[in-house]
Amino acid sequence: MAALTNDQILDAIASMSVLEVSELVKAMEEKFGVTAAVAVAAGPAAAGGAAAGGEEQTEFTVTLESFDAAKKIPVIKAVREITGLGLGEAKALVEGAPKALKEGVSKADADEMIKKIEEAGGKASKK
Repeated sequence: MAALTNDQILDAIASMSVLEVSELVKAMEEKFGVTAAVAVAAGPAAAGGAAAGGEEQTEFTVTLESFDAAKKIPVIKAVREITGLGLGEAKALVEGAPKALKEGVSKADADEMIKKIEEAGGKASKK
């Protein structure tokens, strides 16, 4: 059996839905006894350190923190609009809050996304 190249693996992951990638991450965490949360937690801390050094942060991650249960459907619709996900994937993302919606967006785009989520009945933040 021939080994897959890194490019082949990345192409396969790029063709997956967000839900499939999430399941892959969970399976990798279980198989290798690690957590991806450690790597994610280091990212914002490193960015905060760079910002303190005088550089202004230019890229943000928008995170859905929570939502009003009575307004779940409007929040799912807002998440679909922001992310371009399908209905099932957006529902899973909303139900799994807190979850990152988009990474590497400008401050203006992040503020607009947060506004849409809050208008729909959710709570979002940018980091």
